[in-house]
Amino acid sequence: MRILYIEDEKLLAEAVIHLLNKSDIMVDWVSDGETGLELALKSNYDCIVLDIMLPKLSGIDILKTIRDRRIKTPVIMLSALGEVDDKVRGLEQGADDYLGKPFKAAELIARINALCRRPPLQATKIYTFGDLTFDANNRTLNGQALTSKEADLMEILIKNPNQVHKKSALLAYIWGNEAITEDNYVEVYISYLRKKLRELKSSVQIKSLRGLGYKLIEKQNV
Repeated sequence: MRILYIEDEKLLAEAVIHLLNKSDIMVDWVSDGETGLELALKSNYDCIVLDIMLPKLSGIDILKTIRDRRIKTPVIMLSALGEVDDKVRGLEQGADDYLGKPFKAAELIARINALCRRPPLQATKIYTFGDLTFDANNRTLNGQALTSKEADLMEILIKNPNQVHKKSALLAYIWGNEAITEDNYVEVYISYLRKKLRELKSSVQIKSLRGLGYKLIEKQNV
């Protein structure tokens, strides 16, 4: 199981992540709302644990955006305020559960497990763009096998074509803690995917935007 944990309190996050890992729950942690929204929009998590009070973008705004995009990933809202109005706002925007701070990690784990036992709401795993078809279950691109990391990267790009993806967000999502020691992973795997696209003689390409990131486009739209 893999969750996205958006929380700006570093010490709390570290303690919670330690206990979640002991329960075989993998965690991608980010500390600000903007980066959290980028990862949440990828919709590849079993659950999102989302604080309301965050720098750059609030948890309510993140929740509203992902639900507007029809992303059905279960969301547990966190709030230190303990106000009924916060709980109501979160649930009205599409939160699946709510937990007030301070909370016990055991209760959070139980709620994550309960939500993730529900039948998945997003069954489709075939994505198309231009002349490309990506099968996320079999990890193939137009029938050609991809490595695990190539597939992770392609899934993000093809699910959100014509959208700029920051290098930092790609690193955090695909490589997690490994990204701390290596910052050229993205460039290496982008080059691998570009080679695959050339081999397929695809009309789609991965465009680099200096200082911004990468996006998947059709060549006539360059």
